[in-house]
Amino acid sequence: ADCLSSGMITSNRTKRRQAMSTLKEQIATIITPLQLSSLATIAGGKPWVRYVMTVGGDDLNVRFATYAGSRKVAQIAANPEVHVTLGVNDPANMTPYLQIQGRARFSTEAAERHGFWSEMLANYFSGPDDPNYGVVIVTPYRIELAQAGVPEPEVWTAK
Repeated sequence: ADCLSSGMITSNRTKRRQAMSTLKEQIATIITPLQLSSLATIAGGKPWVRYVMTVGGDDLNVRFATYAGSRKVAQIAANPEVHVTLGVNDPANMTPYLQIQGRARFSTEAAERHGFWSEMLANYFSGPDDPNYGVVIVTPYRIELAQAGVPEPEVWTAK
């Protein structure tokens, strides 16, 4: 009986790990493309939400460009806890979407700025070395994958 229950525990752990891997892959697919997203920060103890254009990676981090002197940079410096909502780009087509809780940091490191640079940003900044240009990196610790018709979201948490 011990071998059987031990095997079942191992099997259940393997299934959970596979499900988490599949969930992470689903999240990565949704998070990766350039898209309009909502970012919430805290200002004076109250939420402040604005749109940002985000790009995600396989590491599930979300990045977006911003001005070094923007309100969001000051709000993130005061409290790095943020919330990002992304995934639905057409309200007529309710695709799965993500609710992301994470910690943000603002970077002006050359590697981050050059790595994130695209010509789309040329309308806002003179180039990747523009002193007003920086990248916000959101490192998630909890992501909910929500789908139309499914009352409870699937949840990914960082280890």
